[in-house]
Amino acid sequence: MEANWAKGHKMGRRKLITVLDKLIAMDLLKTLMAVWSVIVVIIVSRQFIRILDKAIQGQVSNETLLTVLGLKTIIASATFLPAALFMAVLMVMGRMYRDQEMSAVASAGGGAGTVYRAIFLMIFPLSVSAAGLSFYISPWAEAKMELLMHEDKESSDVRGVAAGKFSEYSQGDLVFYVEKIDDDKKMYQVFVQHRQGNRLAIINAEVGTMKDLPDGRYVVLENGERIQGQPGALDYVVEQFSEYAVRMETKEATAVKLGKESAASDQLISSGEVTDIAELQRRFSVPMGVMLLSFIAVPLAQMSPRGGVYGNMLAGFLIYFSYGNLIRVSQSWVMNQTIPAWLGAFGVNTLLLVIGGILLARLYGWRWLFMQVKAMVHK
Repeated sequence: MEANWAKGHKMGRRKLITVLDKLIAMDLLKTLMAVWSVIVVIIVSRQFIRILDKAIQGQVSNETLLTVLGLKTIIASATFLPAALFMAVLMVMGRMYRDQEMSAVASAGGGAGTVYRAIFLMIFPLSVSAAGLSFYISPWAEAKMELLMHEDKESSDVRGVAAGKFSEYSQGDLVFYVEKIDDDKKMYQVFVQHRQGNRLAIINAEVGTMKDLPDGRYVVLENGERIQGQPGALDYVVEQFSEYAVRMETKEATAVKLGKESAASDQLISSGEVTDIAELQRRFSVPMGVMLLSFIAVPLAQMSPRGGVYGNMLAGFLIYFSYGNLIRVSQSWVMNQTIPAWLGAFGVNTLLLVIGGILLARLYGWRWLFMQVKAMVHK
């Protein structure tokens, strides 16, 4: 007996994005943003404390602090995106296993392909974004930050005078103490110790101001006394003045030397040096880590019904830290020419892919894995 189906029956195509895809992608996106924010805030805060210490010492200007904070955030966001995404996938998939949502998907005919399809609908755009961050945005941020820090270091001898504390400049040859500084940057009750060779000058003044003159920056002191002589000798010169200027010795301008992390990717690609190749491999590991760690996280998240959401988080941490350390070791070996460049580029990533295959085989069985690989080969 044949059924006369209406023309066009079962001819409809599957929707590009299903309800399950949306649910998993939105849950993954919210978890990723939460985990990513926490990691970046922790890392940037620790690094920013060191920048604040330099600012207190006068090596970094107050105007540069917020810019450096923003650039540090960009760099940390690119570096720790694979880790944040790995933990986010583990948490989302672990919750789905715990709440038996994965059992419901399997009973409806959905397998590993259904889950990976939902996850990689978001992973692929993220991997492209990660490649842009790693190859272009992060090096630009590194270069910008190094230039700002270099400029501040060059002008550090004319910064950092604060009320109520002694400030050293010109390698200790110039010492300032100011009792009060008003909103117009005018200094009151100024003490200056100025060493010139074997002679030492002690200057006290009622008022002092910073002035930029054609031949440099000076501290112009008003209504004070200057005592100059050689320590240990008895001949001193004591003079009163209504206005006296002390030049702030500035360092000779030096060219900034940018590190490999700050070099443009186009420059590294055109170079044949092993150090440049190793740096390119480090940048390449960011988008590859996004995809491969997400690939591993799906079978790794499987747990027993009594397990918690974070049941396999310890194994995830071990895999991620091992992966990160192997990337750094591989980069070092390429730089030292211990291994060829091609092995450094693909060795660790291939190992991660093999680990993902073993985890999938543990979850679905070796026979299923061989059938999937065979189907992909014969396509």
